[in-house]
Amino acid sequence: MARAYASTILDAPIETVWATIRDFNGLPSWHPAIAKSEIEDGLDSDVVGCVRRFWLQDGTMVRERLLHLDDRTTSFSYNFETPAFPVKNYVARIRLLPVTREDKTFAEWEATFDEAPEDEGKYVEIVSKGVFQGGWDALKKALVGKAPPAGAKRWAGFPPNKVWCSTVIDAPASSVWGVIRDFAGMGGWHDAITKMHMIGGVRSDKVSGTRDFMFGEGHLHEKLLHLDDIEMSFSYCITKCDIPWMHYISGPRLWRVTDGDRCFGCWTGDWLAAAQDDLNMIPFATNDVYLKAFDGVAALLKKA
Repeated sequence: MARAYASTILDAPIETVWATIRDFNGLPSWHPAIAKSEIEDGLDSDVVGCVRRFWLQDGTMVRERLLHLDDRTTSFSYNFETPAFPVKNYVARIRLLPVTREDKTFAEWEATFDEAPEDEGKYVEIVSKGVFQGGWDALKKALVGKAPPAGAKRWAGFPPNKVWCSTVIDAPASSVWGVIRDFAGMGGWHDAITKMHMIGGVRSDKVSGTRDFMFGEGHLHEKLLHLDDIEMSFSYCITKCDIPWMHYISGPRLWRVTDGDRCFGCWTGDWLAAAQDDLNMIPFATNDVYLKAFDGVAALLKKA
């Protein structure tokens, strides 16, 4: 199965971007390849299962069915009913995520499909660059000067995460992952962390291994819960800590940004604590742990 993919950073808050692209019938307003569009059977464009019929600039007619639409995760997916290309089993998805530090938006567009053997790779290139990246480039222009819709509210994070923060790092995702993947290496790129090592001398990529370290004056143990080289993510839990939080689980994830030598990273955290303690612990984890960690990686790679 082939996969086409394009991702970008849009210079607009996620509420503005989502209001622009959520309309399943709205492609002509921002994608230059689309001449006109209509929803069949008089349905609204946010009815899951509706079919949009649109025409390309060369007169080609395409039909696509809305498979899912999610205002919470700012994502939707669709398939070909009448294909634009000679491919089979085509399913595409658009997803937006907020860049919380800069109030911008990470956007990814992907599709999986089957190509004929003689066309191997042909439509991956066409879809990734011509359709998806061409769409993102046009959307950047369409968003200039647009304001968020009145009354728009942003989610605080995907449950159960108490903290969900993100940033853009000016380095390829593979380079960033090469640094942060070392579960015992955080002392090399976070200046508050010292004496970090794996208990028992186990490898730092051993899931279930525990790292021992000092964070300032605090002594912590954290156990590796998962490590994923495909998704470029890991998670861990605290097993020993002086801070009054319980059931702490945290971890980063990276995404490639395909239109530049950079990546998008988010870091999440969840725990149980008294509401009064959270007034300090939430901003502390967000700014002094997670975002500061990404900054440390960026600075390390810049020196390399």
